Amino acid sequence: MENFLSGKKHVHFIGIGGSGMYPLAQILHTKGYYLTGSDNNETATLQAVREMGIPVMLGQRRENIEGADCIVFSAAIMEDNPELIAAREAAKHGVKLAERSELLGLVTEQFSKAMCVSGTHGKTTTSSMLTMILLAAGIDASAVIGGKLRAIAGSGRAGKSEYMVCEACEFKDTFLHLFPNISIVLNIDNDHMDYFKNMDNLKRSFGKFCNMTTDVIVANGDDRNTMEVVGKCGSKAKIVTFGKTPGCDFYAENIMQISDFHRQFSLMHNGSELCTIDIHVPGEHNVYNAVAACAAAYSAGISVDALKKGLSEFTGAMRRFEKLAEIDGVTFVDDYGHHPAEIAATLKTAKAMSFKRVWAVHQPFTYSRTAMLLDEFADALSVADKVVLTEIMGSREKNTYNIYAKNLAEKIGGCVWFSTFEEVAKYVTDNVQSGDLVITTGCGDVYKVADMMIDIMKNRS
Repeated sequence: MENFLSGKKHVHFIGIGGSGMYPLAQILHTKGYYLTGSDNNETATLQAVREMGIPVMLGQRRENIEGADCIVFSAAIMEDNPELIAAREAAKHGVKLAERSELLGLVTEQFSKAMCVSGTHGKTTTSSMLTMILLAAGIDASAVIGGKLRAIAGSGRAGKSEYMVCEACEFKDTFLHLFPNISIVLNIDNDHMDYFKNMDNLKRSFGKFCNMTTDVIVANGDDRNTMEVVGKCGSKAKIVTFGKTPGCDFYAENIMQISDFHRQFSLMHNGSELCTIDIHVPGEHNVYNAVAACAAAYSAGISVDALKKGLSEFTGAMRRFEKLAEIDGVTFVDDYGHHPAEIAATLKTAKAMSFKRVWAVHQPFTYSRTAMLLDEFADALSVADKVVLTEIMGSREKNTYNIYAKNLAEKIGGCVWFSTFEEVAKYVTDNVQSGDLVITTGCGDVYKVADMMIDIMKNRS
């Protein structure tokens, strides 16, 4: 890959307040680059950027890019954005224009211990766990995480060590820009089929990612797709497996549920117990996310004590089964899950807890995913006792599939759907009972429904 940062002094970020952009700005700032940025909405993140001494322009205009010799944008920036249009023109005259994933790739190349976490499910939680372990080991690690982690007050941090934790997203092959020294493959499932078209193409991309890994590949030994890819990739990196069974190098035994939000297990390595691990996030799937993080950290030379300490202090990433409030006996939780396998895991976790009824308030995301996985979504959501749907959030797509929330609702017994968030919030708060758990789930803006429901409940109590 061309190192387009060589010789560059002034880097401008279009949309610097984005969760994926801010950590990169942090890292480049510490490496001495002069940065500027712009965004459309005032946020706490923008204030944090300003406190670093980085000039931020509110509102995006052509003149904001003046003087920059490298301009960074994310996939979320629309083609008619005036700064992006000006940047494309400037690129014809020698100014470098880079998509965020390209810059992230170059950043990972600057670390000798870049730990890149891939997989269809669990990336943010596992990346967060791994970051907590490194910090517990006293390592000044850098991190770029897909969600917010309270311990680092955001979605990333800039450290001075050779260690970096990075989420490696497969969408549009963006993870192929990375330079992983240690990679984790949590699982390979049928997602982003609007881009990959079929499972063979998806597995081929994961194979390329594994081939790029220089030191260690930490692979889910119990996931057939993962092991097929790792077995064929031909990488010279050492392969370490994790999973549920003793056939894996790292696995969990003696799993105990201490409380709804506390699990304990024995971390096993090649048949011997390394230590007892406590995690304070619900769900057995998080036990295996923790095992994956331990396998990667241990393979990088991190002490057992740091594994124990880091995970014991981890209470979850934001929007990953995040408990928001408990009002009049009703508990509200928000979760990012937007794929059937993630939703099913979340709802099964909830059903195993001590609540009377579990409500799933789901916002389907993209028409293509909803249409392709309609039956799988119906099966996953049916785990809940009550299901309420918002209309589909199309995001980058147009509804050429002629698919609507009502089509999904018809496949789920007792399911209702509404066109507006206000209607959803009113229906749920009118019908919940003490002892119920309400989970908002989806990767769009369904968290706003959670805020509305909580406000309604507070005003009533």
